[in-house]
Amino acid sequence: MSENITDKVEVSVFHKAKHGNQCSGDSYFYSETEEEFVCALADGLGSGEVARESSNIVIDIIKNNEDATVEQLVKKANDQLLGKRGVVIGIFKIDFKNLTYSFASIGNIGLMIVKDGKKKRNIPNAGYLGGFKRPFPVKTDKLGPKTNFYMFSDGVSDRELSNIQIAEEEIKKVIDTFAYTIEKDRKDDTTLIAMRYEG
Repeated sequence: MSENITDKVEVSVFHKAKHGNQCSGDSYFYSETEEEFVCALADGLGSGEVARESSNIVIDIIKNNEDATVEQLVKKANDQLLGKRGVVIGIFKIDFKNLTYSFASIGNIGLMIVKDGKKKRNIPNAGYLGGFKRPFPVKTDKLGPKTNFYMFSDGVSDRELSNIQIAEEEIKKVIDTFAYTIEKDRKDDTTLIAMRYEG
């Protein structure tokens, strides 16, 4: 678990490898500048070292091009996966100037938004990145104050999400509760990234 409070977005993370594996095939990254916040979660197909290699490639691309648009980041990541094992990916951005957020997901990386006590879940685009071109939607919406965002890999079950108070203002408490209540021996690599924008 890790935690970071940036100027505008608070972040707390749960990250654990599948039971029996030394390393997780999930990789993630987040960063904040004056203009924007970016967060990405990549899940390499399968698990272990080979899965992590592909997910790390994608995250490195995003780290080196974080000022690019969500659409550009997905395309750049896809180009680097030619001949590699594929990944599923979610890329999330907040534009502080225009007060909007954008998100694209290919495969089973989920995003849940909690605003004014109401939950909204984005449906991921089917498939995975593997070096071949594929269409994908980028969803953009207005950013409201005091909004929680949760991005998660398929190791997080709907039941586990429903067992925590995701509207909680203290997102570290959300992650701590998640870590305490879930089954300890994970059947899949598990990453839950909680983000809170206060506005």
